Amino acid sequence: MRPVKSKWLLSPLSALSMAFLLFGCGGGDSQDPDPVVVDYPVAYVKRPITEQSTTDIRLSQATEAGGDLYLKDNASAGADEINLTGNVTGGEGDVRDVSVSFDGTKLLFSLRLPLIEDAEPEDQPTWNVWEYDIPTAQLKRVIVSDITAEDGHDRFPHYLPDGRIVFSSTRQRQAKARLLDEGKPQYLAMERAVNEPAMVLHVMNADGTDINQISFNRSHDFSPTVISSGKIVFSRWDNADGNNAIHLYRINPDGTELELLYGLNSHDTGTDGSTIQFMRPQEMPDGRILTLIQPFDGTQEGGALIFIDTETYIDNEQPTWDNEGMTGPAQSNATNHEIPTDGTITMGGQLRSAHPLFDNTDRLLISWSPCRLMEDERIVPCNDERLADPAAEQAPPLYSLFIYDPSKQTQLPIVKPQEGVIYSDVVVAVERPEPLIIHDKTAGIDLDPTLVSEKAGLLRIRSVYDLDGVDSAEPDIATLSDPTLTSADNRPARFLRLIKQVTLPDDDVLEFSNSAFGATAQFGMREVLGYAPIDPDGSVQVKVPANVPVSFSVLDADGRRSGEVHSFWLQFRPGEVIECGGCHAGDSPLAHGRLTAAPPSVNSGSLETGQPFPNTNPELWTDVGETMAQTRNRLQCRAGSCDPDMDLLFEDVWSDPAMRQPDSPFAYRYADLDSPNPLNDALCTSSWNELCRAMIHYELHIHPLWSLPRLVLDNDGNTLEDRTCNVCHDTDDAGETVVPDAQLDLSGGPSEDEPEHFSAYRELLFADNMQEVVDGLLVDVLVPAVDENGSQLYETDENGELILDGDGNPIPLPDVPVPVPGGASMVAGSANDSRFTEVFEAGGAHAGYLTEAELKLIYEWLDIGAQYFNDPFLAPADD
Repeated sequence: MRPVKSKWLLSPLSALSMAFLLFGCGGGDSQDPDPVVVDYPVAYVKRPITEQSTTDIRLSQATEAGGDLYLKDNASAGADEINLTGNVTGGEGDVRDVSVSFDGTKLLFSLRLPLIEDAEPEDQPTWNVWEYDIPTAQLKRVIVSDITAEDGHDRFPHYLPDGRIVFSSTRQRQAKARLLDEGKPQYLAMERAVNEPAMVLHVMNADGTDINQISFNRSHDFSPTVISSGKIVFSRWDNADGNNAIHLYRINPDGTELELLYGLNSHDTGTDGSTIQFMRPQEMPDGRILTLIQPFDGTQEGGALIFIDTETYIDNEQPTWDNEGMTGPAQSNATNHEIPTDGTITMGGQLRSAHPLFDNTDRLLISWSPCRLMEDERIVPCNDERLADPAAEQAPPLYSLFIYDPSKQTQLPIVKPQEGVIYSDVVVAVERPEPLIIHDKTAGIDLDPTLVSEKAGLLRIRSVYDLDGVDSAEPDIATLSDPTLTSADNRPARFLRLIKQVTLPDDDVLEFSNSAFGATAQFGMREVLGYAPIDPDGSVQVKVPANVPVSFSVLDADGRRSGEVHSFWLQFRPGEVIECGGCHAGDSPLAHGRLTAAPPSVNSGSLETGQPFPNTNPELWTDVGETMAQTRNRLQCRAGSCDPDMDLLFEDVWSDPAMRQPDSPFAYRYADLDSPNPLNDALCTSSWNELCRAMIHYELHIHPLWSLPRLVLDNDGNTLEDRTCNVCHDTDDAGETVVPDAQLDLSGGPSEDEPEHFSAYRELLFADNMQEVVDGLLVDVLVPAVDENGSQLYETDENGELILDGDGNPIPLPDVPVPVPGGASMVAGSANDSRFTEVFEAGGAHAGYLTEAELKLIYEWLDIGAQYFNDPFLAPADD
């Protein structure tokens, strides 16, 4: 892409000149200029503004032709600059994401060679990680092999203190390997908006070998940086289950201990409460996190710089638990520029990137553009009068580089700005303290070797009744935990359902119809990984597959979700144990996902060792501090960790037979279905492994239930009653057109509204109109159009005046259809909110018509989203 030639004329005193004249002083007051004492090399990216300049910060694989990496010997405006990459890019490639080694001798960055005209996307060069050695002036691509280098887009590289490199990539190494294990073709999983392949974190050796994926987000993980603790802090785009925001997360270099660091409930802290995202984190020498805040788009990729006290706070006004009582704010401006984040124009201009000088001050190198406006096709500097004009039009940015001193509120130019050119990604090549080295955890020392060999992790919840540190059980956890006081039927939380999102391929791999998602695409496609019992104290301990995003739901005894949707996804590395104290109330202002931000669990566990919990089975003796789930796992499961079950199974192991009759067991099994079994492997019923899945598709597993024969026979085998669903819920009765029972048609055949769906699916999941038979045809029931008082409505003109017919009479509005009372029978995402399920409960009109195994299948399918297909490769092609 060629640079855009500016058609605008500069005013006699251009904004460029104004920047150099005015911004060497702070707040408009005259001061002595800050002496330039930065004698270390400064590197930055310079590129022209093009027609294709990226505006959406979520697009991570875009290219702006003409970007190159430059180096100055020191941070002074007079120092010569050297183009380090021009011989490779020919001035038509792009460079981004510059970082520096801890000894200040090497630069690490991402570079993309020039795009090939008219080439297919898969044939274009990818973003690669490159390195420049300053003392030897050597430039090289880190991954030597062309084949390996072009296996994905690699961006945002950063050195680890052990010499390795962390970076964000579309390679998805372990995720693609998992696809093969699941019997699917290898493909790049698209992020949830299906615009690009998801970029997730990887680690490789300094020579580009041994590449390993360490994060498993369904959307982008980008801008990793290493802080003094050795942890990797990065920006994560959470875009699932109603979330769509970029927070700060942290993770170990081996992918363990992933957790939210900051920002879940702080996105409304922009200008006048506008929504912001947290980008490009870097640690300051004092431990604060320097972050660029900006909206997703609309600000020419500019934003404001803030410092965040993440050691004390998880949100702007929420401290971590050990800092209880602090009120914030956690965020403070890093510069004195008043920079809006709502798209408005102010005198503060815009910031694009920054880097600490590491000189025992808070001084920063910044990329900043002054406020400029268009006036009669001329670029003019902002002033109060011009900004007061509601028609004020922002001019193209003029980003250049400065040394900014927060203590003196001064900034001095490093490079002379150029019209139509952007300076960004500035760094100083100075030696700085190395972070701690966090060594990769190893089996048998840090990780459970059995779990590692099984490619599984372990989920541990102390109590699902613990809501933000409050005992929410009725009457309390202690009462529910005592079998002599509370039977299993009176415990509201009985099972945990484990869920996995299905990754979606790019259209080049598979172009499938959106009808596959069914009633809503909100939930994507999902698979059930299994079930675990919730023990009487609300505790859970269960294996989960490693290296996949995992979520869960709390269920009642029938297998229906009974609480809020858990809208965030966990990841487990092989052998990793993740423990949380409890859950979070749906309307809670507290952030999820960071252990130090949560209060201690209200479930303290056993108070002594060698004794059972009060009034429980004496064979289940405890260790002090154990939850009931931990005790049961330790004593009753292989290697102390229970597998999930693909079926819904209950056995009362806690009641002491000497004190009370144990509660009755039950088993709702896929094998008991007379319709197709959704398990991917029949062996998973008896022996769970990390690849076990229940993949439920409406067309294959739910729809056959409506035609399955359900005959009630007498002792002689004679039919007393035919309860087959579509016998009554059909529009055809022995060749005669009839209204189906309850206005619900469960017969086969394509829907008139969506031919790729069975009509029964649309009847169940979408609002419908009452029907009647007229002259042998089913038609909508029509009634006069009336207002809320029951008065007839008439046609009116644009002024609200009645329109009269030829006889001077008002014209009634056409009759309107009558909706089926109560709306759709089923609600995608909630079995408990679906009217359909009520008739099968005890005392309901259809109690006993469906088996418990069939109801369990319907409940789980509804809870995970009522998708038409949960495998994109089964979906019809998109024509």
